[in-house]
Amino acid sequence: MKKSLFVKIFTGYFIIICLLAGCIFFFSFRLIRDYHIKTLTTDLQKLAETLRLQIHPLLRENRIAELDVFTKNLGKSIETRITVVDTMGVVLADSEKDPRMMENHKTRPEIIQAIYGNVGSSMRYSTTVNEHMLYVAVPMQQSDRVTGVVRVSLFVRDINLIINDLRQSIVLIALAIILIALLSSFIVARRLTNPIRKLSDASRRVATGDFDVRVFLKNNDELYEFADSFNYMTGKIRSLFEEASLQKEELNNIISSMHEGLLVIDKDGKVILINDSLGAIIKSEEIMGKYYWEVIRDPKFGEMIKRVKDDHASFMEEVLLNERTFLCSTSFIAPKEEVVATLLDVTEIKNVERMKKDFVVNVSHELRTPLTAIKGFVETMADEVAADNHQRYLEIIKRHTNRLINIVKDLLVLSKLEKEQQLEREDVNLKELVEQVKKIYEQKLKEKNLSLKIETENEPLILKADHFKLEQVFINLIDNAIKYTEKGGILISLRRTDNTIAITVEDTGIGMTHDHLSKVFERFYVVDKSRSRSMGGTGLGLSIVKHIVLLHGGTIDVQSTPSVGTRFIISLPNTPMQSQAASM
Repeated sequence: MKKSLFVKIFTGYFIIICLLAGCIFFFSFRLIRDYHIKTLTTDLQKLAETLRLQIHPLLRENRIAELDVFTKNLGKSIETRITVVDTMGVVLADSEKDPRMMENHKTRPEIIQAIYGNVGSSMRYSTTVNEHMLYVAVPMQQSDRVTGVVRVSLFVRDINLIINDLRQSIVLIALAIILIALLSSFIVARRLTNPIRKLSDASRRVATGDFDVRVFLKNNDELYEFADSFNYMTGKIRSLFEEASLQKEELNNIISSMHEGLLVIDKDGKVILINDSLGAIIKSEEIMGKYYWEVIRDPKFGEMIKRVKDDHASFMEEVLLNERTFLCSTSFIAPKEEVVATLLDVTEIKNVERMKKDFVVNVSHELRTPLTAIKGFVETMADEVAADNHQRYLEIIKRHTNRLINIVKDLLVLSKLEKEQQLEREDVNLKELVEQVKKIYEQKLKEKNLSLKIETENEPLILKADHFKLEQVFINLIDNAIKYTEKGGILISLRRTDNTIAITVEDTGIGMTHDHLSKVFERFYVVDKSRSRSMGGTGLGLSIVKHIVLLHGGTIDVQSTPSVGTRFIISLPNTPMQSQAASM
């Protein structure tokens, strides 16, 4: 049965008022009762401490009979039960009963606390007087030793009589408050009903599409402002509805015209939105409502979707569908935990890239043989030609031929690194490796009067790496440092951190400006072209270094200041890991 708004409001007020009144009655009664008992407990403690001064001398002199008479007389006069117990729990005197007929009190909780030197209190049923009692016990001490316990107590019935009177007063007050509150809630509910009913009828008409409805109230209060806001809202909804319809139509047109395949996946893994391009890629029309692994049966795509959901991040990888390569970009949409994926066909781009790499390799192989032959004939002619001017020309030809041969060698190395994704890992002692490379450049260092220092830890730095490729890294970095350093020296630092090994190669050379730092790892990029040509540089050494570092799963960075020097910082993982391809 449908309840009216008036009944709901009135019933709600009634329930809340009753609950509040009940809570006030319950908690106020409990608080007053607890406070009263706490006050009585404090008063009993003070009384016991006062009695202790009179009882202790009698107990110390073992005047037990006089002690019992004293407690009985005093207990009647102050209407309080007094009990004296020794440390073994034996009752020595009691104002209500014959102590000889009473059982041992050593197990009473308040007695136990007092025997240990503390003030004990307890409210429980007394088997001696067959009534609930409030007990407070204080220890009697002599020379820091407890010699007995004085316990005073009151009947709980006396406390309950006072509290019952208070309870009746609280109940009457609570009932009066409930009646007044219910009358007020009845009036408030009636005042709220009519305006809200009008607003409800108007809202129902808006829901059916009638945005011209308006509500006008006579109330000069919040409901009047609400009605005014409602009228403004209906006008705003009308304009927003028209705008949303236009935007939806425009968005649908954009999605339909996209060349990239679009796929939206909900939190359960089902496809909730696609475009025409995706249907052409998948070559299927029944996609909506299916699970994404039924639509795109590629393990790499499934792993990427799982990573997006787990990490709430964006990822981009290549996937293979129907013998074509697609660049898949995935992003996480937080509000609904959805995933958006786009598929861009990069098959032709990958083919061109492969052709470019193959072209570089083939040209390098083709150039190596004639260049080697040219170099051999130039060296033969240089031995036979005596004229100084001819000798100079031959030296120029020889220098440029050597540079071309070095470029061809570096291109072949770089192409080989791009094709090889696996490393021949073994235990490599970094300090020994650097010492071996240092010996290669001892003559060049001596010719330029440069120093090469190695700083490392006392214990060996062993790393799982490709020994040959790691040697190429140090050869290229040291060779580069010697070329661009005229005075000072080179410092190689090897350090172990938590999970990485940090390698730093620092020189005191010419340095470079900030605009060069982002380009030094590019192929054929040189900072000082004249110096590089004169020294036979190819511009590929740092590209090779970066590629090898990335293959080992590490990172490389460069810092430099003109006329001060350059520092290359390499971080390699300290544990074996799967090698990864790197794009230069």
